[in-house]
Amino acid sequence: MKNQSIAERLKYQRKIKGLSQEELSLRTNVTVRTIQRIENADVNPHLNTIKLLAAALDVEVNDLLPLDDPKEETIKKKWLLLIHATPLLGLFIPLCNVLIPLFLWIHKREDNPIYDKHGIKVINFQISVLIYAVLSFVALMTVGAGLGFLIFILTVPVCIAIVIFNIIYVLKKDKCYYPLSIPFLKYKKGATSKILAAILIMAFVSSCNTKSNDTIERLDGSTIIKDSVSYKIDHLTKEANVIGMAVAIFNNNQPVYEHVTGYKDASEKLLLTDSTSIYGASLSKAVFAVLTMKMVEDGIIDLDTPLESYLPKKMYEYEPQTKWHDDYRGLETDSLYHKITARMCLAHTTGFINWRFFEPDMKLKVHGTPGEKYSYSGEGFVYLQVVLEKITGKNLEELVQENIFKPLGMNHSAFEWKPEFEKDFTYGHAKDGSLYEKDKDNEPRSASTMETTFSDYVKFLTAVLNNKLISKESTNEMFSPQVKINSLTQFNEGAKLTTDKYEDIKLSYGLGWGYLETPYGVGVFKGGHGSGFQHYSIIFPKSGKGILIMSNSDNAESVFKELLEYSIADKYMPWQWLNYIPYK
Repeated sequence: MKNQSIAERLKYQRKIKGLSQEELSLRTNVTVRTIQRIENADVNPHLNTIKLLAAALDVEVNDLLPLDDPKEETIKKKWLLLIHATPLLGLFIPLCNVLIPLFLWIHKREDNPIYDKHGIKVINFQISVLIYAVLSFVALMTVGAGLGFLIFILTVPVCIAIVIFNIIYVLKKDKCYYPLSIPFLKYKKGATSKILAAILIMAFVSSCNTKSNDTIERLDGSTIIKDSVSYKIDHLTKEANVIGMAVAIFNNNQPVYEHVTGYKDASEKLLLTDSTSIYGASLSKAVFAVLTMKMVEDGIIDLDTPLESYLPKKMYEYEPQTKWHDDYRGLETDSLYHKITARMCLAHTTGFINWRFFEPDMKLKVHGTPGEKYSYSGEGFVYLQVVLEKITGKNLEELVQENIFKPLGMNHSAFEWKPEFEKDFTYGHAKDGSLYEKDKDNEPRSASTMETTFSDYVKFLTAVLNNKLISKESTNEMFSPQVKINSLTQFNEGAKLTTDKYEDIKLSYGLGWGYLETPYGVGVFKGGHGSGFQHYSIIFPKSGKGILIMSNSDNAESVFKELLEYSIADKYMPWQWLNYIPYK
């Protein structure tokens, strides 16, 4: 009887479409012989074959195949029970109350109109439940503990009761009733385009629940699972023999990910933590740049006034108060140093060499006209520091504690070694994993002597991104390009060679920070490099994204390129200029 019905319906639908058996075969890849046997009622065709024929004829499956025998009724009960009952899994797995019935509906809706109708009603109700749950939470937060709490506490039990009622109702009557449903999907032919609306709603709810907790948004807008970043860091450090590393990633001006791995002392297998004191190396310069901009805001100093003009005597006339870094007696015969300004010091255009002990006679001197050419110089920062100390009557440690560290709660940071650091500090490690001797007798120098912790420096970068220490105008000035960089590398022989290979990122230097441009906005970066310590940070002020990497290993820089590309999709770091040569 059933075969005869299929035969008659197929023959009827084919003829009103004006198709021969051969033409229908070409549209479906069902053989002519099979179509002939179906129309002669000689076979009971597979459901997939019926679906192919229905699609080719542009009709519904039930136009060819009525479900009217007892066996089909049993199958129908099973599927209806699944459609109505599986939303209860949403109590244990978020969003399953919508996703599972949505999958079942898409899979079964063409088999029988009853699956289509019931599936639509279940999906509409479950999406409505998600919305009501959000609204009830809003009511709890806004209306208050009385009515708001009552609405919130009743929402889930009422919805569960409605689901259980419909499970029983559909088993007895093949009917369902879902009050309070919002009709996102409507039952009619061609209504499947409404699926997109439901999917978008679920994606929105899902992103609200999980995105900020489990994923990181990268520069290009893509997201990455936090666990995969941790795995990548652990893998890279192992492959490149990096002893210890701490990584923080920023989204929306806030740290959203932190991971610390490895040892502070490889010889004793002592673990590195976010509170372990770590030598900051040239990350010191970024802190000092912010301090200087604070001095500018307070009217203590001007960026473009020659520094020596603030002092009653020539720099070379002052008696040194430290072991060596404030000894400027060698400048007595120099005719150019008096032109140096704070802007030149922060932008590395003073003409001073990086450190005086690289000079043949170990005496400081100016090379070229100040302000004209980029040449990385720790001496320039120290020169500015010494002038600020003489103007204010306070030493560097006092100034930075008062203006930076204490306001931010950076309680484990200083520009000099402190006894409390003894209980938890990290050694620097050479390429072979051996330990460098810890240097603890440095006098405070703005360019290089900061001791900090990973946790403290995260606080500093967060404050910079949010303009907590200085105004937005001062931050913008600090992050503006001051001098174009066209050297092949930052240091060594490459620093004497010119190139245009960094034109596309407009590589420059701001005030204390490197500067580059990407399709995702301006990035400002600062690294740190000392015996056994290698650090790098870059932040993108417009998007509020960025990354901080701190390490106690001479091998760390070899993984920076790969780590940045993977974690934040930063493919623009000038790794060759920085000499961050990949380990493989």
